[in-house]
Amino acid sequence: MDFDLSEEQRLLRDSVDRLLADTYTFEKRKGYLAEPEGWSRGLWSRYAELGLLGLPFAEEHGGFGGGGIETMLVLQGLGRVLALEPYLASVVLSGTALRLCDNAARRSDLLPQIAQGKVVTAFAHGERQARYDLSDVLTTAKPKGGGWIIDGAKSVVTHGDSAGKLIVSARTKGDRNDPGGIALFVVDAKANGVARRAYRLRDGMGAAEITLAGVEVGGDALLSEAGAAFPVIERVVETGIAAMAAEAVGAMETMQKMTLEYLKTRQQFGRAIGDNQALQHRATEMFVALEQGQSLAMLAAMMVDEPDAKERQRNIAMVKVGIGQAARFVSQNAVQLHGGIGMTEEYAVGHYFRRCMVIEHTFGDTAHHLSRLAEQVA
Repeated sequence: MDFDLSEEQRLLRDSVDRLLADTYTFEKRKGYLAEPEGWSRGLWSRYAELGLLGLPFAEEHGGFGGGGIETMLVLQGLGRVLALEPYLASVVLSGTALRLCDNAARRSDLLPQIAQGKVVTAFAHGERQARYDLSDVLTTAKPKGGGWIIDGAKSVVTHGDSAGKLIVSARTKGDRNDPGGIALFVVDAKANGVARRAYRLRDGMGAAEITLAGVEVGGDALLSEAGAAFPVIERVVETGIAAMAAEAVGAMETMQKMTLEYLKTRQQFGRAIGDNQALQHRATEMFVALEQGQSLAMLAAMMVDEPDAKERQRNIAMVKVGIGQAARFVSQNAVQLHGGIGMTEEYAVGHYFRRCMVIEHTFGDTAHHLSRLAEQVA
């Protein structure tokens, strides 16, 4: 199998790196964090101008028809600079839900708006009681006239604090854990009955707890056949895991680079601490973990469109475990090898560490996916 990038893919990677190198120093990132939404609307428009926001969408929807590899290259670039913009929430998660849904009219309406940067969307599926169980949904949708009434609550909705539209999962039939009774709806974030409690995650990203109380939506808000959205939700999560794996690799690349530079320049007893053989071994182990992570991110990018569901799920779970282990190892060693400065808010490496830990616990932590893999071989 040929793992080399095509000329178009190399140009995409280079254009993303050039944009972020000019606009995303650590100091500038602090300024974006201080903006009202915790990220830069100006940069979001730049992403749209470069075509990044429509990258995975079909040309008929204002996109470029990119696949998993192209998305991986963008997320690696964003991970290298700890980008704060809602690319994962709006383009990857919500975009995947819209691409796979049955509602062609909504797809044709919303995907071009996302691609042009006119609307930010968030995928509101997780609930407090569910932990990592995707089928555990208590939010309900009941028919009323030609539309629906939605009641329930969604937890830790990434960038749900700034989204204009929400892709909300709700149960139309069945018991609490019945995967066959879930539907997806488009809900205006400012609709009557929608309440949002915004906060920042440990890595600085925006999120929200969302309450839906008697929220009325029209019949055209239904994205998939009522009660048949669970396979779409699984695909959305798998695509999100692949994207976050790439982002983690980008973060690991930066942490390893920062650590090597620190080992070469930090002087102790008249010599660089990198001359210590034990520290050289640690740096080498970090590089090995990074290489493993890169291979796993590539595997995930190739697996997101795998038609065999069992094969896709097994490999995505394996990627989640491997990336979680590699990112934790690289992050912990980066902080430890930097010593005291690695623990300070003023230095970037600790921020990369926190982002990698949030990634590890999103869509199921390492232990959860290890259990899934064990069940498949039992």
